[in-house]
Amino acid sequence: MNVAFYTLGCKLNYAETSQLQALFEQAGHTPVKFGEPTDIVIVNTCTVTENADRECRQIVRRALRTSPNAFVGVTGCYAQLQPEEIASIEGVDAVFGAKEKFQIPALVPRFEKFETPFVFVSDIGEELEFVESHSADNDSRTRAYLKLQDGCNYKCSFCTIPLARGKSRSMEFAVIPEKIRNLEKAGYQEIILSGINLGDYQAVDGEEFTDVVRMIEEMKTNARLRIGSIEPNLLTQEIIDTVAQSQAFVPHFHIPLQSGSPDILKMMRRRYKVEYYHDLIHRIKTAMPHCCIGVDVIVGFPGESDEHFEETYQFLQELPVSYLHVFSYSERENTPAIEFANPVPPHKRAERSKRLRILSAKKKMEFYASQLDTIHSVIPESRDDLTGKWRGWTENYVRVEFSAPQGLLQRPMKVRLLSTDGEIVHAECVDTTDTQETVLPEYIAILM
Repeated sequence: MNVAFYTLGCKLNYAETSQLQALFEQAGHTPVKFGEPTDIVIVNTCTVTENADRECRQIVRRALRTSPNAFVGVTGCYAQLQPEEIASIEGVDAVFGAKEKFQIPALVPRFEKFETPFVFVSDIGEELEFVESHSADNDSRTRAYLKLQDGCNYKCSFCTIPLARGKSRSMEFAVIPEKIRNLEKAGYQEIILSGINLGDYQAVDGEEFTDVVRMIEEMKTNARLRIGSIEPNLLTQEIIDTVAQSQAFVPHFHIPLQSGSPDILKMMRRRYKVEYYHDLIHRIKTAMPHCCIGVDVIVGFPGESDEHFEETYQFLQELPVSYLHVFSYSERENTPAIEFANPVPPHKRAERSKRLRILSAKKKMEFYASQLDTIHSVIPESRDDLTGKWRGWTENYVRVEFSAPQGLLQRPMKVRLLSTDGEIVHAECVDTTDTQETVLPEYIAILM
Protein backbone atom coordinates (compact mmCIF):
# COMPACT_ATOMS: atom_id res chain seq x y z
CA MET A 1 0.00 0.00 0.00
CA ASN A 2 1.08 3.59 -0.57
CA VAL A 3 1.73 5.69 2.53
CA ALA A 4 2.18 9.46 2.87
CA PHE A 5 3.59 11.29 5.89
CA TYR A 6 3.15 14.83 7.17
CA THR A 7 5.21 16.26 10.01
CA LEU A 8 4.45 19.21 12.27
CA GLY A 9 6.76 20.79 14.82
CA CYS A 10 10.41 20.34 15.72
CA LYS A 11 13.30 18.74 13.83
CA LEU A 12 13.12 15.78 16.19
CA ASN A 13 9.64 15.06 14.83
CA TYR A 14 11.09 14.99 11.32
CA ALA A 15 13.74 12.51 12.41
CA GLU A 16 11.08 10.29 13.94
CA THR A 17 8.92 10.51 10.82
CA SER A 18 11.92 9.22 8.86
CA GLN A 19 12.13 6.30 11.27
CA LEU A 20 8.40 5.66 10.82
CA GLN A 21 8.82 5.67 7.06
CA ALA A 22 11.59 3.09 7.34
CA LEU A 23 9.32 0.87 9.45
CA PHE A 24 6.53 1.10 6.87
CA GLU A 25 8.95 0.28 4.06
CA GLN A 26 10.16 -2.77 6.00
CA ALA A 27 6.52 -3.85 6.25
CA GLY A 28 6.20 -3.70 2.45
CA HIS A 29 4.54 -0.30 1.98
CA THR A 30 5.60 2.34 -0.56
CA PRO A 31 6.16 5.96 0.56
CA VAL A 32 4.68 8.72 -1.61
CA LYS A 33 4.72 12.47 -1.26
CA PHE A 34 2.00 14.04 0.84
CA GLY A 35 -0.70 15.35 -1.49
CA GLU A 36 -0.43 12.47 -3.93
CA PRO A 37 -3.12 9.75 -3.99
CA THR A 38 -2.38 7.26 -1.23
CA ASP A 39 -3.86 4.43 0.85
CA ILE A 40 -2.44 5.54 4.20
CA VAL A 41 -1.74 8.95 5.74
CA ILE A 42 0.28 9.33 8.95
CA VAL A 43 0.38 12.76 10.60
CA ASN A 44 3.11 13.34 13.19
CA THR A 45 1.99 16.20 15.41
CA CYS A 46 3.35 18.85 17.74
CA THR A 47 1.58 20.54 20.63
CA VAL A 48 3.93 23.36 21.61
CA THR A 49 1.49 26.02 20.38
CA GLU A 50 -2.22 26.27 19.79
CA ASN A 51 -1.53 26.78 16.09
CA ALA A 52 0.01 23.30 15.87
CA ASP A 53 -3.23 21.76 17.13
CA ARG A 54 -5.31 23.67 14.60
CA GLU A 55 -2.90 22.86 11.80
CA CYS A 56 -3.31 19.14 12.51
CA ARG A 57 -7.01 19.43 11.72
CA GLN A 58 -6.23 21.27 8.49
CA ILE A 59 -3.73 18.61 7.40
CA VAL A 60 -6.26 15.82 7.92
CA ARG A 61 -8.80 17.66 5.76
CA ARG A 62 -6.17 18.26 3.03
CA ALA A 63 -5.23 14.58 3.00
CA LEU A 64 -8.81 13.44 2.61
CA ARG A 65 -9.48 15.84 -0.25
CA THR A 66 -6.80 14.03 -2.27
CA SER A 67 -7.45 10.51 -0.92
CA PRO A 68 -10.96 10.35 0.58
CA ASN A 69 -10.68 6.62 1.27
CA ALA A 70 -7.25 6.71 2.87
CA PHE A 71 -6.62 5.39 6.37
CA VAL A 72 -5.63 8.39 8.51
CA GLY A 73 -3.48 7.85 11.60
CA VAL A 74 -2.29 10.61 13.91
CA THR A 75 0.66 10.36 16.30
CA GLY A 76 3.08 12.70 18.07
CA CYS A 77 2.83 14.99 21.08
CA TYR A 78 -0.68 16.26 20.34
CA ALA A 79 -1.88 12.66 20.00
CA GLN A 80 -0.41 11.72 23.38
CA LEU A 81 -1.97 14.68 25.19
CA GLN A 82 -5.35 15.01 23.45
CA PRO A 83 -6.22 11.61 21.93
CA GLU A 84 -9.99 11.96 22.28
CA GLU A 85 -9.90 15.41 20.71
CA ILE A 86 -8.03 14.03 17.71
CA ALA A 87 -10.35 11.02 17.50
CA SER A 88 -13.24 13.47 17.12
CA ILE A 89 -11.76 14.94 13.93
CA GLU A 90 -13.76 13.72 10.96
CA GLY A 91 -11.78 11.25 8.87
CA VAL A 92 -9.30 10.16 11.56
CA ASP A 93 -9.19 6.37 11.91
CA ALA A 94 -6.64 5.88 14.69
CA VAL A 95 -4.60 7.80 17.24
CA PHE A 96 -1.19 6.54 18.42
CA GLY A 97 0.60 7.67 21.57
CA ALA A 98 4.28 7.96 22.41
CA LYS A 99 4.68 4.28 23.31
CA GLU A 100 2.75 3.14 20.24
CA LYS A 101 4.32 5.51 17.69
CA PHE A 102 6.86 3.01 16.37
CA GLN A 103 4.48 0.05 16.49
CA ILE A 104 1.90 1.38 14.02
CA PRO A 105 2.44 -1.23 11.24
CA ALA A 106 2.01 -4.01 13.81
CA LEU A 107 -0.99 -2.44 15.56
CA VAL A 108 -2.96 -1.88 12.34
CA PRO A 109 -1.79 -4.48 9.80
CA ARG A 110 -4.65 -3.97 7.28
CA PHE A 111 -5.12 -0.17 7.39
CA GLU A 112 -8.82 -0.13 6.59
CA LYS A 113 -11.16 2.75 7.32
CA PHE A 114 -12.86 2.43 10.72
CA GLU A 115 -16.39 3.53 11.57
CA THR A 116 -15.19 4.41 15.07
CA PRO A 117 -11.60 5.67 15.53
CA PHE A 118 -9.27 3.45 17.53
CA VAL A 119 -7.18 5.10 20.24
CA PHE A 120 -3.83 3.41 20.90
CA VAL A 121 -2.57 5.72 23.63
CA SER A 122 -1.20 4.46 26.93
CA ASP A 123 0.15 6.19 30.01
CA ILE A 124 3.82 7.19 29.75
CA GLY A 125 4.35 7.52 33.46
CA GLU A 126 6.79 4.61 33.30
CA GLU A 127 10.17 4.81 31.61
CA LEU A 128 10.03 4.83 27.81
CA GLU A 129 12.73 3.23 25.70
CA PHE A 130 14.92 5.45 23.55
CA VAL A 131 14.16 4.97 19.84
CA GLU A 132 16.93 5.84 17.41
CA SER A 133 16.10 8.06 14.43
CA HIS A 134 17.60 10.54 12.01
CA SER A 135 16.34 12.60 9.08
CA ALA A 136 17.59 14.57 6.10
CA ASP A 137 16.97 18.29 6.29
CA ASN A 138 16.71 18.86 2.54
CA ASP A 139 16.25 17.06 -0.76
CA SER A 140 19.97 17.19 -1.52
CA ARG A 141 20.63 15.02 1.56
CA THR A 142 23.59 17.17 2.55
CA ARG A 143 22.48 17.67 6.17
CA ALA A 144 21.10 15.17 8.69
CA TYR A 145 19.59 15.39 12.16
CA LEU A 146 20.71 12.65 14.56
CA LYS A 147 18.54 12.16 17.65
CA LEU A 148 20.69 11.53 20.72
CA GLN A 149 18.15 12.28 23.45
CA ASP A 150 14.38 12.31 23.98
CA GLY A 151 11.99 13.42 26.72
CA CYS A 152 12.56 15.98 29.47
CA ASN A 153 12.82 15.97 33.27
CA TYR A 154 12.39 19.73 33.58
CA LYS A 155 9.17 21.28 34.84
CA CYS A 156 8.89 24.64 33.09
CA SER A 157 5.51 26.07 34.01
CA PHE A 158 4.37 26.63 30.40
CA CYS A 159 5.49 23.36 28.78
CA THR A 160 3.64 20.12 28.01
CA ILE A 161 6.61 18.29 26.48
CA PRO A 162 7.38 16.17 29.59
CA LEU A 163 3.76 15.00 29.56
CA ALA A 164 3.87 14.25 25.83
CA ARG A 165 7.30 12.63 25.59
CA GLY A 166 8.05 11.31 29.04
CA LYS A 167 11.26 11.34 31.05
CA SER A 168 14.67 12.08 29.62
CA ARG A 169 16.39 9.14 27.94
CA SER A 170 19.39 8.86 25.64
CA MET A 171 21.14 6.87 22.94
CA GLU A 172 23.78 4.42 24.14
CA PHE A 173 27.10 6.23 24.31
CA ALA A 174 29.03 3.39 22.66
CA VAL A 175 26.92 3.37 19.48
CA ILE A 176 27.18 7.10 18.71
CA PRO A 177 30.40 6.81 16.63
CA GLU A 178 28.83 4.09 14.48
CA LYS A 179 25.73 6.23 13.84
CA ILE A 180 27.88 9.18 12.81
CA ARG A 181 30.07 7.06 10.53
CA ASN A 182 26.97 5.57 8.89
CA LEU A 183 25.64 9.05 8.13
CA GLU A 184 29.02 9.99 6.69
CA LYS A 185 29.00 6.90 4.46
CA ALA A 186 25.49 7.83 3.31
CA GLY A 187 26.92 11.08 1.97
CA TYR A 188 25.84 13.59 4.61
CA GLN A 189 28.23 16.52 4.90
CA GLU A 190 26.74 17.95 8.09
CA ILE A 191 25.21 16.26 11.13
CA ILE A 192 23.10 18.14 13.67
CA LEU A 193 23.01 16.56 17.12
CA SER A 194 19.41 16.78 18.33
CA GLY A 195 17.22 16.12 21.32
CA ILE A 196 14.25 17.46 23.24
CA ASN A 197 16.68 18.50 25.99
CA LEU A 198 19.96 17.67 24.28
CA GLY A 199 22.24 18.95 27.02
CA ASP A 200 20.56 16.56 29.47
CA TYR A 201 22.03 13.58 27.61
CA GLN A 202 22.78 10.88 30.19
CA ALA A 203 24.04 7.43 29.23
CA VAL A 204 23.42 4.40 31.43
CA ASP A 205 27.10 4.34 32.39
CA GLY A 206 27.08 8.00 33.38
CA GLU A 207 28.44 9.74 30.29
CA GLU A 208 27.02 13.24 29.78
CA PHE A 209 26.72 15.53 26.77
CA THR A 210 30.15 17.02 27.43
CA ASP A 211 31.54 13.49 27.04
CA VAL A 212 29.65 13.11 23.75
CA VAL A 213 31.19 16.30 22.38
CA ARG A 214 34.68 15.28 23.52
CA MET A 215 34.31 11.79 22.03
CA ILE A 216 33.06 13.09 18.65
CA GLU A 217 35.89 15.61 18.51
CA GLU A 218 38.39 12.78 18.97
CA MET A 219 36.81 10.84 16.08
CA LYS A 220 38.27 13.23 13.47
CA THR A 221 35.06 12.94 11.45
CA ASN A 222 34.94 14.28 7.89
CA ALA A 223 31.40 15.63 8.33
CA ARG A 224 30.93 18.87 10.19
CA LEU A 225 28.95 18.71 13.42
CA ARG A 226 26.38 21.22 14.66
CA ILE A 227 24.92 21.22 18.16
CA GLY A 228 21.13 21.58 18.21
CA SER A 229 19.21 23.70 20.69
CA ILE A 230 20.75 23.40 24.16
CA GLU A 231 19.62 24.75 27.53
CA PRO A 232 21.92 27.53 28.84
CA ASN A 233 22.51 25.81 32.19
CA LEU A 234 23.74 22.70 30.34
CA LEU A 235 26.14 24.45 27.95
CA THR A 236 29.38 23.91 29.84
CA GLN A 237 32.59 25.85 29.49
CA GLU A 238 34.28 22.66 28.28
CA ILE A 239 31.80 22.43 25.40
CA ILE A 240 32.44 26.08 24.51
CA ASP A 241 36.22 25.57 24.62
CA THR A 242 35.98 22.38 22.53
CA VAL A 243 33.87 24.03 19.82
CA ALA A 244 36.14 27.09 19.80
CA GLN A 245 39.18 25.05 18.74
CA SER A 246 37.37 22.26 16.87
CA GLN A 247 37.86 21.25 13.26
CA ALA A 248 34.58 19.29 13.37
CA PHE A 249 32.10 21.29 15.46
CA VAL A 250 30.90 24.53 13.93
CA PRO A 251 30.61 27.88 15.79
CA HIS A 252 26.85 28.04 16.15
CA PHE A 253 24.67 27.69 19.24
CA HIS A 254 20.91 27.96 19.68
CA ILE A 255 20.25 28.75 23.34
CA PRO A 256 16.70 29.26 24.69
CA LEU A 257 16.24 32.32 26.90
CA GLN A 258 12.39 32.61 27.01
CA SER A 259 12.43 35.89 28.99
CA GLY A 260 14.88 38.63 29.87
CA SER A 261 12.83 39.64 32.89
CA PRO A 262 14.02 38.08 36.18
CA ASP A 263 10.45 38.01 37.53
CA ILE A 264 8.99 36.26 34.48
CA LEU A 265 11.94 33.87 34.19
CA LYS A 266 11.29 32.78 37.77
CA MET A 267 7.57 32.28 37.08
CA MET A 268 8.51 30.16 34.07
CA ARG A 269 10.56 27.92 36.41
CA ARG A 270 13.64 28.14 34.25
CA ARG A 271 16.92 26.84 35.72
CA TYR A 272 19.14 29.89 35.29
CA LYS A 273 19.11 33.61 35.95
CA VAL A 274 19.34 36.51 33.53
CA GLU A 275 22.81 37.36 34.80
CA TYR A 276 24.05 33.84 34.06
CA TYR A 277 22.64 33.97 30.52
CA HIS A 278 24.30 37.34 29.92
CA ASP A 279 27.65 35.97 31.08
CA LEU A 280 27.26 32.80 28.97
CA ILE A 281 26.68 34.73 25.73
CA HIS A 282 29.68 36.96 26.36
CA ARG A 283 31.90 33.98 27.18
CA ILE A 284 30.94 32.38 23.86
CA LYS A 285 31.59 35.56 21.87
CA THR A 286 34.93 36.05 23.62
CA ALA A 287 35.99 32.53 22.64
CA MET A 288 34.45 32.75 19.14
CA PRO A 289 33.74 36.32 17.94
CA HIS A 290 32.37 34.95 14.65
CA CYS A 291 29.98 32.51 16.41
CA CYS A 292 26.30 32.66 15.47
CA ILE A 293 23.96 32.58 18.46
CA GLY A 294 20.20 32.05 18.16
CA VAL A 295 17.72 32.63 20.96
CA ASP A 296 14.22 31.36 21.78
CA VAL A 297 11.97 33.89 23.53
CA ILE A 298 8.33 33.78 24.63
CA VAL A 299 6.20 36.94 24.81
CA GLY A 300 2.87 37.41 26.56
CA PHE A 301 3.46 35.04 29.46
CA PRO A 302 0.81 35.47 32.20
CA GLY A 303 1.73 38.43 34.37
CA GLU A 304 4.14 39.92 31.83
CA SER A 305 3.59 43.68 32.21
CA ASP A 306 4.81 46.32 29.79
CA GLU A 307 7.77 46.84 32.13
CA HIS A 308 8.60 43.12 32.11
CA PHE A 309 8.53 43.05 28.32
CA GLU A 310 10.76 46.11 28.09
CA GLU A 311 13.26 44.32 30.31
CA THR A 312 13.32 41.47 27.82
CA TYR A 313 13.56 43.80 24.83
CA GLN A 314 16.42 45.85 26.27
CA PHE A 315 18.25 42.73 27.43
CA LEU A 316 18.13 41.21 23.93
CA GLN A 317 18.87 44.49 22.20
CA GLU A 318 22.15 44.82 24.09
CA LEU A 319 23.14 41.17 23.85
CA PRO A 320 25.49 40.11 20.99
CA VAL A 321 23.14 37.45 19.58
CA SER A 322 22.44 36.80 15.90
CA TYR A 323 18.73 36.02 15.56
CA LEU A 324 15.60 35.31 17.62
CA HIS A 325 12.90 32.66 17.42
CA VAL A 326 9.88 34.46 18.84
CA PHE A 327 6.84 32.64 20.24
CA SER A 328 3.63 34.10 21.60
CA TYR A 329 2.60 32.39 24.82
CA SER A 330 -0.18 29.86 24.25
CA GLU A 331 -2.30 28.43 27.05
CA ARG A 332 -1.79 24.67 27.38
CA GLU A 333 -3.87 22.33 29.49
CA ASN A 334 -2.25 20.58 32.45
CA THR A 335 0.44 23.22 32.89
CA PRO A 336 0.82 25.43 36.00
CA ALA A 337 0.93 28.61 33.89
CA ILE A 338 -2.65 28.18 32.72
CA GLU A 339 -3.74 29.00 36.29
CA PHE A 340 -1.54 32.10 36.63
CA ALA A 341 -3.21 35.48 37.11
CA ASN A 342 -3.14 38.47 34.77
CA PRO A 343 -3.20 36.87 31.32
CA VAL A 344 -1.85 39.11 28.57
CA PRO A 345 -4.46 40.08 25.94
CA PRO A 346 -3.87 38.50 22.50
CA HIS A 347 -3.38 41.87 20.81
CA LYS A 348 -0.57 42.73 23.22
CA ARG A 349 1.06 39.37 22.62
CA ALA A 350 0.95 40.08 18.89
CA GLU A 351 2.40 43.59 19.32
CA ARG A 352 5.28 42.31 21.46
CA SER A 353 5.98 39.48 19.06
CA LYS A 354 6.13 41.92 16.15
CA ARG A 355 8.63 44.16 17.98
CA LEU A 356 10.92 41.23 18.72
CA ARG A 357 10.69 39.93 15.17
CA ILE A 358 11.80 43.34 13.92
CA LEU A 359 14.66 43.25 16.43
CA SER A 360 15.57 39.76 15.20
CA ALA A 361 15.78 41.00 11.60
CA LYS A 362 18.04 43.83 12.74
CA LYS A 363 20.24 41.42 14.71
CA LYS A 364 20.61 39.09 11.76
CA MET A 365 21.45 41.95 9.40
CA GLU A 366 24.12 43.20 11.82
CA PHE A 367 25.59 39.72 12.19
CA TYR A 368 25.64 39.13 8.44
CA ALA A 369 27.29 42.54 7.90
CA SER A 370 29.96 41.70 10.49
CA GLN A 371 30.95 38.65 8.43
CA LEU A 372 31.52 40.48 5.13
CA ASP A 373 34.96 40.25 3.52
CA THR A 374 35.72 37.06 5.45
CA ILE A 375 36.11 33.52 4.14
CA HIS A 376 33.89 30.69 5.33
CA SER A 377 33.04 27.09 4.50
CA VAL A 378 29.66 26.43 2.86
CA ILE A 379 27.94 23.24 1.72
CA PRO A 380 26.09 23.85 -1.59
CA GLU A 381 22.52 22.64 -1.13
CA SER A 382 20.22 23.96 -3.84
CA ARG A 383 20.65 25.74 -7.17
CA ASP A 384 18.44 28.21 -9.01
CA ASP A 385 18.77 27.25 -12.67
CA LEU A 386 17.52 30.67 -13.77
CA THR A 387 20.22 32.63 -11.95
CA GLY A 388 22.89 29.92 -11.91
CA LYS A 389 23.41 30.50 -8.21
CA TRP A 390 23.80 27.97 -5.42
CA ARG A 391 22.59 28.46 -1.87
CA GLY A 392 23.78 26.99 1.39
CA TRP A 393 24.77 27.72 4.99
CA THR A 394 28.23 28.63 6.20
CA GLU A 395 29.65 26.85 9.21
CA ASN A 396 28.57 29.80 11.37
CA TYR A 397 25.04 29.75 9.98
CA VAL A 398 25.09 32.54 7.42
CA ARG A 399 22.76 31.96 4.48
CA VAL A 400 24.77 32.55 1.30
CA GLU A 401 24.34 32.38 -2.45
CA PHE A 402 27.09 32.23 -5.05
CA SER A 403 27.54 31.54 -8.75
CA ALA A 404 28.82 28.08 -9.68
CA PRO A 405 28.18 25.41 -12.32
CA GLN A 406 25.31 22.97 -12.01
CA GLY A 407 27.66 19.99 -11.60
CA LEU A 408 29.36 21.39 -8.50
CA LEU A 409 30.19 18.74 -5.91
CA GLN A 410 27.99 19.20 -2.86
CA ARG A 411 30.73 19.18 -0.27
CA PRO A 412 32.20 21.92 1.96
CA MET A 413 33.90 24.65 -0.07
CA LYS A 414 35.36 28.07 0.65
CA VAL A 415 33.56 31.30 -0.21
CA ARG A 416 34.25 34.95 0.45
CA LEU A 417 31.27 36.91 1.76
CA LEU A 418 30.77 40.06 -0.32
CA SER A 419 27.48 41.85 0.39
CA THR A 420 24.12 41.33 2.04
CA ASP A 421 20.52 42.43 1.71
CA GLY A 422 19.78 41.26 5.26
CA GLU A 423 18.17 37.98 4.24
CA ILE A 424 21.08 36.43 2.37
CA VAL A 425 24.77 37.10 1.80
CA HIS A 426 26.18 37.19 -1.72
CA ALA A 427 29.50 35.39 -1.99
CA GLU A 428 32.18 34.21 -4.42
CA CYS A 429 34.02 30.89 -4.57
CA VAL A 430 37.66 30.96 -3.51
CA ASP A 431 40.42 28.49 -2.72
CA THR A 432 42.47 29.29 0.36
CA THR A 433 44.69 26.22 0.33
CA ASP A 434 47.51 28.40 -1.04
CA THR A 435 48.57 31.85 0.03
CA GLN A 436 47.04 33.27 -3.14
CA GLU A 437 43.29 32.83 -3.45
CA THR A 438 42.06 31.35 -6.71
CA VAL A 439 38.86 30.06 -8.23
CA LEU A 440 38.15 26.52 -7.05
CA PRO A 441 39.66 23.79 -9.28
CA GLU A 442 36.29 22.02 -9.56
CA TYR A 443 34.79 25.24 -10.92
CA ILE A 444 37.49 25.52 -13.60
CA ALA A 445 37.23 21.86 -14.60
CA ILE A 446 33.49 22.08 -15.12
CA LEU A 447 33.74 25.30 -17.12
CA MET A 448 36.31 23.71 -19.43
